Amino acid sequence: MLSASFRIMKKIITKLSLLIIFTLGISVFAQEKKQFSSISNVLKRIIPSDDVDFWVLNYNQYGKDQEIKISGTKKDYTPQFSGFDMFPDEDSFYYIVYSKGGKINYVTDLTGLKTFIGKLDNAEEAAISATIDGYMIDEEFKDVAGNYFDDKNNYYLEMGKLTSKECPYQKTHYVLAVNKASGKITDVEDNGPYIELYNKKCTNNPRLLKIEKKEEPKDEPKKKPAKSTKRK
Repeated sequence: MLSASFRIMKKIITKLSLLIIFTLGISVFAQEKKQFSSISNVLKRIIPSDDVDFWVLNYNQYGKDQEIKISGTKKDYTPQFSGFDMFPDEDSFYYIVYSKGGKINYVTDLTGLKTFIGKLDNAEEAAISATIDGYMIDEEFKDVAGNYFDDKNNYYLEMGKLTSKECPYQKTHYVLAVNKASGKITDVEDNGPYIELYNKKCTNNPRLLKIEKKEEPKDEPKKKPAKSTKRK
């Protein structure tokens, strides 16, 4: 009888232990999850793949340049009139100027940016690399499309993607697993749309479809005028 009670107690303790471990695991996971502060700060975290004499990160908005990071002793360079966007449909762009072996070079597109980054050194560089495949850090909705965590082998990025410019305009959020060694996206989890915007021109607007489906009120039969009876 004593051994049976001991076995029951042992099972209860084991289940409680597993529950505690599971709860602690969730807590640790939640603590490790971090948010990208801004696209500018993500770009500031770049560590160039090659040894460079200096590099400057420029942000151009409405034709005005702003140097948001300078690494090394800056040299004279020519301002650029085009660059790369980290977010679709922006009225601004970034570009990088760097010197290698005494020669001034410019990074004005995402492909050149990926080459400049080279091997991934941090989650920010992984997010920049994913941008080339159409993903983005959505600064307006960072809770769903601007987070990350990592383990020994991978960076896990929560990012958005513009999946439709037609009706409806749509953004979808994903979790990307980016291998630290290869820099490649090894897994993509689709979490569905987080924005769907319809306008009056959208023929597939659910609101318009509901209105069209409404039955038109039936015309009531007209009443015949009552016959007047004349007294003789």
